[in-house]
Amino acid sequence: MTATTGVLSDLPKGESHPRLVIFASSLGTVFEWYDFFLYGTLAAFFGAKFFPSGNDTATLLANLAVFGAGFGVRPLGAIVFGHLGDLWGRKHTFLLTIVIMGLSTVAVGLIPTYAQIGLAAPAILVSLRLAQGLALGGEYGGAATYIAEHAPPHKRGGFTAWIQTTATAGLFLSLLVIMACRAAMSEDSFKDYGWRIPFLVSILLLAVSLWIRLQLNESPLFAAMKASGKGSKNPFAEAFGQWKNAKVVLLTIFGLTMGQGVVWYAGQFQTLFFLQNALRLDYTWSYVAIMSALALGSPFFVIFGWLSDRIGRKWIILAGCLLAALTYFPLFNGLAEAVNPDLVAAQTASPVSVVAAKCETSFLVKAFNPQPSTACDKAMNALYAQGVNYSRAVAAPGAPEMTIRFGAAATLVYDGKTKSYAVTTAKDGKTTVFPKAGADKATAAKALPQALAAALKPAGYPAKADLAKVNWPMTIGILFVLILYATMVYGPIAAYLVELFPTRIRYTSMSLPYHIGNGWFGGFLPLFMLAIATFQGNIFAGLVYPIAIAAVTFVIGALFLPETKDRDLEQDAL
Repeated sequence: MTATTGVLSDLPKGESHPRLVIFASSLGTVFEWYDFFLYGTLAAFFGAKFFPSGNDTATLLANLAVFGAGFGVRPLGAIVFGHLGDLWGRKHTFLLTIVIMGLSTVAVGLIPTYAQIGLAAPAILVSLRLAQGLALGGEYGGAATYIAEHAPPHKRGGFTAWIQTTATAGLFLSLLVIMACRAAMSEDSFKDYGWRIPFLVSILLLAVSLWIRLQLNESPLFAAMKASGKGSKNPFAEAFGQWKNAKVVLLTIFGLTMGQGVVWYAGQFQTLFFLQNALRLDYTWSYVAIMSALALGSPFFVIFGWLSDRIGRKWIILAGCLLAALTYFPLFNGLAEAVNPDLVAAQTASPVSVVAAKCETSFLVKAFNPQPSTACDKAMNALYAQGVNYSRAVAAPGAPEMTIRFGAAATLVYDGKTKSYAVTTAKDGKTTVFPKAGADKATAAKALPQALAAALKPAGYPAKADLAKVNWPMTIGILFVLILYATMVYGPIAAYLVELFPTRIRYTSMSLPYHIGNGWFGGFLPLFMLAIATFQGNIFAGLVYPIAIAAVTFVIGALFLPETKDRDLEQDAL
């Protein structure tokens, strides 16, 4: 490829300059990730706007389910657009995906709320999230394949690693825009209409991305393959209908991408939920902490991509999975100590126990039917929302329907007949009943959170993290390590996937395992971790999910997947 440095008109016919290829492909993908992550970042606001009110944790679970729906449909997008990309070409397909993503995101900013149109609001929201997921399912494979097919063989890992930075850059950009909007208006104004602005900004990003990508030419490997008449007539059937290739796809899912997906999402996205929800850190400072760690960690996407060109890709990715599996528990426990030491101290000094006659018995119920149905379930959800660990036991016959003990400091007893909560504090022996007799419906609805607040305070549980006690160097250091693991598994993976499959079915074959691993195993990670943690009564319990997935990936990948670093893409193309 000619290494020109002039303007676009100076480029050889049919080729694009490598720097332009990387810049145009990466910039468009940054904007797509920005669009996609806005929803997750603003999840708390969507709960209040698009779902029935009544329980904060249940609403958050429903909200995360909609967030996950966008990820769930990504494999379908990978199949549809991968098939088109192997038939039509890389350039035209990822132009289509960015238009769908951009328009869907702008539309999210225009949806009427639940209060205005009822259940139609979440229905429209889900439809737009599905459209976003379809578009993202086709975007990544096209951009990664396009860059790899332009890259010199000895620089393929380094070149494609720029695509890997785009998800992090998109998350960073979404946080930056949201912070700017929130700083420019009051909290009430942002909750009322300001949350829409970041979505509407997408129309400008879409216009810029389209203009830049229209300057590109088709991938030279794809163009040469089509000119020779050796392209696939049915990429989908060839990719998944022949066991030789389908076996590689399955091994790639279980031995590579599912572990990569959970490590990436646990390190970059779940940490934000954990800081804000479990550790009760102020949203502004949680954004600052995550953005600081992202700024420190992002260069390592390219560093590990570059390193994979020299020592191989497979073992860098698997090493990241293994390190995550071995260290997640101590790292997240250390994060809790650094961010909210008062919470950790209270959990030790005043352990909480819930003794009740009826409770849900499966975390799957909480994941897929999150509305609580009993006093016990409502209490567990509310406790988790305060970052409180708790144990559970079945009430003896004749005992109150529910009793919650806060160490030796306080006791809460629920009376099912009067639907009231009686809180007794040990220090003064005083008992307070919530709600008071004759309270109106709106006051009665606040009885549980008021009762819990009255019991948690004497037990030493803080309502929020004390900013004066946050150990910022340790907090950002731990977040950096978690992001470093993400860069290890993510930096080299585009080059690995491109090299694993032949040119005629590359877009289709690599997109599906990538989006199953990231869209299903990774995208549903916040939902499953929250459901497991709420069911188990421990803010750290959900970590068993990414740890188990990462460990299984390490074993399967180590045993069954090859190294791809020295494979020749051109020989395969012609």
